[in-house]
Amino acid sequence: MSFALKMPKLSLTGVGATGDSIIRLKAMGSKKALLVTDRNLIQLGVLDELFASLKNQQLDYVLFDEVTPNPTVDMVNRGKDIYLQEACDSFIAVGGGSPIDCAKAIRIITSNEGNIQDFNGIEKVKYPGDFFVAINTTSGTAAEMTSNSVITDTKNRVKMVIIDDKQIPDIAVNDPTLMLGLPAHVTAATGMDALTHAIEAYVTPSAHALTEPTALEAIKLINIWLPKAVSDGQNLEAREKLACAQYLAGMAFNSAGLGLVHAMAHQPGATHNLPHGVCNAILLPIVCEYNAEKNPERFRAVAEALGGDTSKLNDSDAADLAVLLIQRLSNTVAIPAGFKELGITSEDITSWIDKAMIDPCLGGNPRVPTEQDIQTLFEKAL
Repeated sequence: MSFALKMPKLSLTGVGATGDSIIRLKAMGSKKALLVTDRNLIQLGVLDELFASLKNQQLDYVLFDEVTPNPTVDMVNRGKDIYLQEACDSFIAVGGGSPIDCAKAIRIITSNEGNIQDFNGIEKVKYPGDFFVAINTTSGTAAEMTSNSVITDTKNRVKMVIIDDKQIPDIAVNDPTLMLGLPAHVTAATGMDALTHAIEAYVTPSAHALTEPTALEAIKLINIWLPKAVSDGQNLEAREKLACAQYLAGMAFNSAGLGLVHAMAHQPGATHNLPHGVCNAILLPIVCEYNAEKNPERFRAVAEALGGDTSKLNDSDAADLAVLLIQRLSNTVAIPAGFKELGITSEDITSWIDKAMIDPCLGGNPRVPTEQDIQTLFEKAL
């Protein structure tokens, strides 16, 4: 049986990676790029280094800064129109998962016939599209190097999950200097998102020899460095370590897949526009406890990666320790205790269950849940 490891053509990491990526984009022959981002990042000065690099390389660009958290079909369509009208020939996305996912989707519909809704699901993209540089400003989503994009269909109140390795950016950039200004609550949410990626990728039946080491190393790094980055956002070492951790987690789930946490977390994000990382963090210990009944031995390794001593524990008790340590880390970085704190009621859950059951991420879960299982887990997360 063969194993796949899906990666960008090139990954640039460390101080100065942003400028290096623009040099390489110019060398590829780009004349005009569509720059997809969030205008808040511009106001915070996060893109100042990028703007300077574009000027130094005399690379023309068109700014599309309308992306907001949980990007929508309408945003994707507006970006497509601008790309075609301005005769752009490449993409630069700067931000967390939202701008990068939006750029991925724009790229799809500028190079393939049809609407973005036609690509919801797995391996439906025919052509990869024009050259794409993805510059990450958070330490969580790994969107800069993965084959996934998540776009909200506001009409049907559902998050579409598009999974295809043709979406992987050509150049992935992790420059920790762009992450220094990230607020503590965003650092916490994105860090827990990365932890979810790593754990789900490790416990899925699709995990293999090329994904297991990266998943476990990501868990170790996040456990050590996330609290430090949350408490001191200017800690450059913590930012760099977290950037590496979320990239390793991306390497793992990009090939092994995800699971029930993501299938469930997409639903409150779609209906109530809640932060994806917070939804994952609330659900993670609850779903891990559920999954551990199927494969507790896998959660022993998770507990150990989180710094737990399992030497005197059986597999079941070691799995319980893993759940405890996940919850402890979540509490340390001040993740909300449950969805009630975010305005969710038990009535909201009803509309989520069917959609979670058909979410593309569910296929990677070690246990096959029933609708009743999912309802029970959502109720525990309130």
